[in-house]
Amino acid sequence: MALAAVAGAGSVLAWWLPAASWDWQPVLAGTEPWRAITGAFVHWSVLHLAANLAGAAVVGAFGWAARVPWPMALAWAVAWPLTQLGLLIRPELAHYGGLSGVMHAGTVIGVLWLIAGPREQVPRGSRWIGAGVGLSLLVKLWLEAPWGEVLRRTDEWDIAIAPLAHSSGSLAGALCAAVVLVTLRQRVPRPQSAG
Repeated sequence: MALAAVAGAGSVLAWWLPAASWDWQPVLAGTEPWRAITGAFVHWSVLHLAANLAGAAVVGAFGWAARVPWPMALAWAVAWPLTQLGLLIRPELAHYGGLSGVMHAGTVIGVLWLIAGPREQVPRGSRWIGAGVGLSLLVKLWLEAPWGEVLRRTDEWDIAIAPLAHSSGSLAGALCAAVVLVTLRQRVPRPQSAG
């Protein structure tokens, strides 16, 4: 929840700053690595900003309802810059801004917590919710066809959309969540058997 609030607050603050100083630019990845974080704060229109602020609120509420613990929130923080680094596979995407990739990472982390988190820590009956959200997200990512054009224009948006960011965020979130889940499982004491 706190990281979603940081994402929203940073986006509102960045709205008043020059985008070219903060957006993700692959040619500057080596010399200005902070852009892997600040690029998510940059938005190209009021609609873009409003949609991503709403998305941050939804992902934050999802994490709160799922009782996502701090190690999974840490996984989300690590997935944040990895989301932008994943965009390096398409260097023709010269500029990128927006929270959507990072919000996809947070959603996947929440989904994996609900599906694979320790039984005693995950809200009762929520594994099905996690599976449903996860399946919906997989269908959405498939329909977006991130292997196609790097930027897409639609009638619904006043900016071009970069579907690769959604897939990159989802993959980064899945990898970071998997590391945390494996670590948590190794820490859980196993019952001793008599005999």
